[in-house]
Amino acid sequence: MKNLFQIFYGMLLMVSSISCTCSGENNVDILVIGGGASGVTSGIQAARMGTNTLVIEESAWLGGMLTSAGVSAIDGNYNLPAGIWGEFKNRLIEYYGGLDSLNTGWVSKVLFEPSVGNNIFHEMVEAEKNLKVWKHAHLKEIKREGDKWIAKVSVEGEGIKIVQAKILIDATELGDVAKMCGVKYDIGMESREDTHEDIAPEEKNNIVQDITYVAILKDYGKDVTIPKPDGYNPNEFACSCANPICTTPKEPDRVWSKEMMITYGKLPNQKYMINWPIEGNDYYINLIEMTPEERTHALENAKHYTMCFIYFIQHELGYNTLGLADDEFPTADKLPFIPYHRESRRIHGLVRFDLNQIINPYTQKEKLYRTCIAVGDYPVDHHHARYHGYEELPNLYFHPVPSFGLPLGTLIPQNVEGLIVAEKSISVSNIVNGATRLQPVVLQIGQAAGALGALALNHNQKISEVPVRDVQNAILNAKGYLLPYLDVPVTDVKFASYQRIGVTGILKGVGKNVDWSNQTWLKADTVLLATGLEGLSDIYPTAKEKLKKLGAETLTIQEAIQLIQEIANEENLDITTDPETIWRSFKLQDLNMTRNILRGEMAILIDQMLDPFNQKQVNITGEFIQ
Repeated sequence: MKNLFQIFYGMLLMVSSISCTCSGENNVDILVIGGGASGVTSGIQAARMGTNTLVIEESAWLGGMLTSAGVSAIDGNYNLPAGIWGEFKNRLIEYYGGLDSLNTGWVSKVLFEPSVGNNIFHEMVEAEKNLKVWKHAHLKEIKREGDKWIAKVSVEGEGIKIVQAKILIDATELGDVAKMCGVKYDIGMESREDTHEDIAPEEKNNIVQDITYVAILKDYGKDVTIPKPDGYNPNEFACSCANPICTTPKEPDRVWSKEMMITYGKLPNQKYMINWPIEGNDYYINLIEMTPEERTHALENAKHYTMCFIYFIQHELGYNTLGLADDEFPTADKLPFIPYHRESRRIHGLVRFDLNQIINPYTQKEKLYRTCIAVGDYPVDHHHARYHGYEELPNLYFHPVPSFGLPLGTLIPQNVEGLIVAEKSISVSNIVNGATRLQPVVLQIGQAAGALGALALNHNQKISEVPVRDVQNAILNAKGYLLPYLDVPVTDVKFASYQRIGVTGILKGVGKNVDWSNQTWLKADTVLLATGLEGLSDIYPTAKEKLKKLGAETLTIQEAIQLIQEIANEENLDITTDPETIWRSFKLQDLNMTRNILRGEMAILIDQMLDPFNQKQVNITGEFIQ
């Protein structure tokens, strides 16, 4: 009898143990896999729109490449503070006491300590009552059952949890969830025949950009030189800067002084970000299709490479008081949680954004500019110098492009319902990834993903059925940009009208290359030419004949108002706001009916009187829906 009791009691303990490691289901609206740059903003935006959202993150930090990877020097978008990226930048300004306090190095105008960025993201997340974050959490399995996703998640110290979600967002660094869900994707460079990009290679390949294990150093005021790493070879880094052992640089026109090299990524509080692309700690390895165990092993080599570069800086260059910061990453080796991944899988989306769409957006068959939900102003920037044979690859070092808008369809995979893809795994060409991978763009990608998911749930629609204009309105309401116009700041009352008219194509922006960043202007303060209204006929076919009847190169304000009123009558639109009220509300120049109207004034009138943005919907490829 005693033995039977012991057996029964043992079985009870076993059942109890199992129940402790596999909790009940956690039901959420949106499940975001990855708490990186796009994962955090996905979660915040979705939560702000009323959806119950859960983010799971493998590490203890939030922010991904901006924080966990140590790339705390923002690339571009300094004058385009779009949405949550703008909020994050403002919090940095507040923390450090001014914008000038962020301009500590020369690679960027916005530099900060990774730990500070992590704390800010935590504060932003904690402010959202509809948002939960599980850290030290790993996705083990994901499957689709009916119209829901069932995820098995391992949480450190809590065992296995089952999560049921209506919508899934892949915000992983390498697009791992998209693969698990069966999405088709590309890795490496497409051929010129595939994308029709004139600088693409003739043959496709599986070569990805170099990764970097960034290091954050600080000045200890004493010699902190590390022991010489095994296999250290100073020749690997000899021409990272001008010094006696540099004799045959790979890039002779980019041999900077050691002072320039070390201050490249100088951070506040006498710290230094070591993310040096010129024979520095960039490292070539294609991790994408490796198992987690294989990745861990491969990354040990990347870490070792960075430690060798640190020793080079200390021993060969004489910076022996600079050592790995002990107050940044809470890791055993003081290195970041993850490497800087510049490239991942790129999904097959409802549209693919390529270089031609950036350079000549208005002449392409697909009018993707009408569907944009994020903006960037950085050139195409690829890192390939650590790949053996890089000389045979296209030269993609700061290839100039205009600033650009990113189309919504790049986030929506083909043939997999209930999934949105963010981070660097969106549907772009390999070349374009060199511009869309940068931190401000990826933050916006996440915000758009969160908005798209929330709208689908709030209106009980499939992701692919959510109207483009609904997503764009959500972005505008969150002070985001659709197109990168610099004419007015996001705080200006005219901002939304310019954005709305820009994505209709009625008035088209003009882009140009300016050093590392680029510019696009609506040219709002210039006189409107009749030829500049060609896009009006795409929406209102009779406009072309009406303009022809006017027979002038320019329009007076009176003629512009009359044209708009005639179109409104044909469209059976009831104009409730008169031009004088519009003029006062938008603080426009003097209302002299006989003077030539300016482009910005025409944009305001068309937006306020005809509302083509909302009245004329577009599909995912930018075609107007009849």
